[in-house]
Amino acid sequence: MTGFARQEGGDDLMTWVWEVKSVNGRNLDLRLRLPQGFEALEAEIRKLVPGRLARGNVQVALVVDRSRLPLRYRVNRELLQQLLGLTKELGEDLPAAAPRLDGLLGIKGVLEPEEDSEDEAVAEARNAAMLRDLAAALGKLSRARAEEGARLAAVIATHLDSFEEVVEAAGKSAELQPPALRERLARQVSELLEASPGLPEERLAQEAALLATKADVREELDRLRAHLDSARDLMKAGGAVGRRFDFLCQELNREANTLCSKSADMELTRQGLTMKTLVDKLREQVQNIE
Repeated sequence: MTGFARQEGGDDLMTWVWEVKSVNGRNLDLRLRLPQGFEALEAEIRKLVPGRLARGNVQVALVVDRSRLPLRYRVNRELLQQLLGLTKELGEDLPAAAPRLDGLLGIKGVLEPEEDSEDEAVAEARNAAMLRDLAAALGKLSRARAEEGARLAAVIATHLDSFEEVVEAAGKSAELQPPALRERLARQVSELLEASPGLPEERLAQEAALLATKADVREELDRLRAHLDSARDLMKAGGAVGRRFDFLCQELNREANTLCSKSADMELTRQGLTMKTLVDKLREQVQNIE
């Protein structure tokens, strides 16, 4: 979701530059920086950007050069009169030379630039041209983000392949679990009999079945495979899939946690921990997806 784009434009009286940049963000957070006099563009910008971008912290800045405008000045006579009055009042108590005109005009606010009033149709045409240039900048940004996305897709595909390899290895380890599981069950049943010598055989069978069910990781492995298939489907679908991919990462992590907690074999536990490491790597990249 990171990228930067710049688009220049202008007309007979002024030039402008749009700069648009985005960084990773959970939602679309739009921030604008517009020069004075162009506040009317804000509503149109807030409608235009979401049509191009779905996620990210996006900053849109407009810089305008008005040097082509014929510039005239006017005197702020009210401020000038206040200054003259203060000069006269203070001059009665403090010896000082009379103020010079060039000194008074040099005081900030006494001399103000005055732009010619502009025809409304001309202003609307300029605003429309500015928005077209903004749309062009957003197009450049989208292409930059798409190029980054293509690079990320290759990285994510590699992580998914690695994850699938670990899941298949875990499946083979799970097939080797029965002897370890039987030993574990025998130990736990023995402990139950020692704690409750008069435990009915029916209850003992129920407890043994419950322990066996809790130790079976085949369901978790099936769900992991299904989540990996969903992740690849999202990769093929394209578009704004970041949120759904982030949810899949949560589910992958949940199943890996459950597998580790059920494991009765050190190798299977190690593979579950490897899955959790791969989920973290996936999450790092998924945060960059729109």
